[in-house]
Amino acid sequence: MSLPPGYSVTGDVGNLCILKKVLYGLKQSPRAWFGRFTAAMRKFGYQHADTDHTLFIKHRASKVTLLFIYVDDMSVTGDDTVEIEELQKHLASEFETKDLGSLKYFFRSGSHLI
Repeated sequence: MSLPPGYSVTGDVGNLCILKKVLYGLKQSPRAWFGRFTAAMRKFGYQHADTDHTLFIKHRASKVTLLFIYVDDMSVTGDDTVEIEELQKHLASEFETKDLGSLKYFFRSGSHLI
């Protein structure tokens, strides 16, 4: 790593560079993250729902698995428990994840409780 223009080294003192912006501070970071997330989901066989781009669906052997995503939180549900476990492993291999347990409440469009 090199020092920015205008900074000079004096003596044997170490230098410290501070980042003013990181990925999370950029305007396009949510779009970039969602693009990476979508690519990972498609690679694993999921498709976007026609009605909502934050809903991913996978059909397998007459069973269905759904993943809803909102900002950086997601909920996984369905009747294919094997697929849900495989999805959790896949996501953990691609992203830093944490299982918060069963869903306690869910708000959707206009704060209508579903």
